[in-house]
Amino acid sequence: MESSNYRNPCLTMHQPWASLLVYGIKRIEGRSWPAPVRGRLWIHAAGKVPEPETIKAMEDFYREIYTMNGITDIKFPDHYPVSRLLGCVDVVGCVTCEELVNWDAMPASVRLEGQTAFCWLCEKPQRLIVPFEMRGFQGVYNLEKKIYEAAVKGLSPVKAPQPVTFPLPNPRDQFSLKPCSLASLPSSSSVSEEEKSPGLVAAIAGARAAATQFSKNNSPGRPKVGDVEGNVKPVSTRTRNRS
Repeated sequence: MESSNYRNPCLTMHQPWASLLVYGIKRIEGRSWPAPVRGRLWIHAAGKVPEPETIKAMEDFYREIYTMNGITDIKFPDHYPVSRLLGCVDVVGCVTCEELVNWDAMPASVRLEGQTAFCWLCEKPQRLIVPFEMRGFQGVYNLEKKIYEAAVKGLSPVKAPQPVTFPLPNPRDQFSLKPCSLASLPSSSSVSEEEKSPGLVAAIAGARAAATQFSKNNSPGRPKVGDVEGNVKPVSTRTRNRS
């Protein structure tokens, strides 16, 4: 599937992952399916209010992995709104988890974000000063024209704690950096277990546990409105409000 099939593509994600991506703290969007788009991807927060324990687990995870690169001052979002269009990122490529964790051109903190089968590489986060209330859909879908026209005027650049520019092998081919496009990389370049502090190990375990809460009671292999795994049921504000 090519990005030309989409007009202003949008992805609905659960909180806190949605805001962490738009704020530039999260640079890898993990999915069980490869990215079908390149370029701007709008990010919408699903209607489920995140548990405080989930927020803490993900914030702890990012504090720990950024510490590996000497970054200790991270400004997390003050709150995590739901049922809102939050902003956008640029999807510049997609690689497998194995490729990312062994990609020694990337900082250790980025490689440690590779916890899923496919890793969408995200740059240039922008957030809406006033998030728009709207419903979401499963998978990648087209943003309504009237919402897009209003949202694009309200974007503000984000100062990310550690912006990353992913090296594209062929700038003329936007799909050149796709799963299995990187050369085979030695496993020695990945972050070894010996390099992981007890705090980092615990933070990774906490992040994985937070993600798995959305993967229950769902059929495998199907793109859905999601968190880091992309394996959750579709959510809309209309359905939730009716409930």
